Parts: sequence; structure tokens; C-alpha cells
Amino acid sequence: MHRFANPARFLKIARPLTAWLFWPGLILLLAGAGCGLLVTPADYLQGETVRILYIHVPAAWLGMAGWTGIAISALMQLIWRHPLAAVAGRAIAVPGALFTAICLVTGSIWGRPTWGTWWEWDGRMTSMLVLFFLYLGYIALANASARQDQGGVSPVTAIFGLVGAVNIPIINRSVVWWNSLHQGPSITLRGSSIDLSLLWPLGFTLTGFSLLFGAIVLMRMRTILARNKVEARMQRLARG
Repeated sequence: MHRFANPARFLKIARPLTAWLFWPGLILLLAGAGCGLLVTPADYLQGETVRILYIHVPAAWLGMAGWTGIAISALMQLIWRHPLAAVAGRAIAVPGALFTAICLVTGSIWGRPTWGTWWEWDGRMTSMLVLFFLYLGYIALANASARQDQGGVSPVTAIFGLVGAVNIPIINRSVVWWNSLHQGPSITLRGSSIDLSLLWPLGFTLTGFSLLFGAIVLMRMRTILARNKVEARMQRLARG
């Protein structure tokens, strides 16, 4: 990974990779959403409301995956001192928070006709809300330290990212550990409890959203690096 520690070398790869992730991701997302809305049948219990899963599930996955990426970036920053690790952490935080918010909103909308309530303080929903607040805290810490750390994040912010990762397995196992209105694990290594007639478009939207997430992170990293370069130039001019 230290091959890409040089920003110029990273940008040389990131520029074309952004497009390679964005356009296939958009096509897969539109195809999956279209099939989920127009092709798949309604669920025999939940009716048409089941179609929200094509947004809700990818959003939940990317909310958790985003914080996992922040934790990995924090490790690379604290242990290996990778120059771009802090930049990656900042770049991941905003889209991660956005997808976590989408997960909470779509889950609430889905829960109203299914459970008869917009919100329930059960393990899954509460731990996901905690994740959203963790994102907000990380963003605030990262922004506060960005100037003195040349656009990256301070060691304190990186440690916060590592500590917050404790919440990820809690989210994942919450429906197993506690009684919950939220359904149990639907997709595991042993298979899926979702009928195949409803399941197949989810692969398109999940992959599409994931590719778009990667493209957004790369765009944000490029923006942060460009801003850092401008700020460094302005500081040199001010000293001169």
C-alpha cells in the first residue's frame, strides 16, 4: 500500500478508477431498482412495501462497511503512518453517514406498515442510530483537526474511529442477541430466507451502491488532496 503513499501516484490511478466505479455502479443501481420496482412480485405478507429492501439493505451494508473502512484507515495511520490513511478516513465519513441516515429513514418507513410504528428502541435500530451519531462525532473531530494536520485527521480522531468499530459486530448480531421486532439475519453464508423471485435484483442494487460509494470516496479523496495542495501553496506564499 505504501506504493500509493505518493499523492501524485495515487491520483494517477484514482482519476480513471473513479469513472470505472461510477458509471457501472449507476447502471447496476438503475437496473436493479427498475427490476425491483417493475419486475419482481409483491411479497405475500408485506405487499408492495417489501420493495424498499432494494435501498434499505445496501444502505445498511454501506453504513457498516464505511465505518469498517474508517477503522482500517485509522490502523494504517496509527501503525504504518500511511500518508493517505487520514485522507481516506475523512473521505469515507460523509458518505458513510449519508448511507446510515438512508438506512434509518427507509427502515422507519418500512417499519410503519409492517410493525405499526415508525420507531422501536430495539437492538438493531438503536445500534444503527448510535452508528449515525458516531459518524457525526468523527466528522466533527476530523474537521476540527484538518487544518493543523494538513487535511487529515489527528491521532485522537483515528483512535475514535477504532473504538467506534466495536459497534459494528453489535449491529450485526443484535437481532440474534436480543428479542427484536426487526427480522433475523436474512442473508448468511448458508443461504437466504428471502425468496429468489425477490432476491435477485438486490444483487444489482447492492453492487451498484457499493461501486458508487467507492467512486464518491475517491472523488472526496481527490478533493481533499487538491485542497491540501492549495492550502500548502498559500502558506508558502504567506511565509515568503
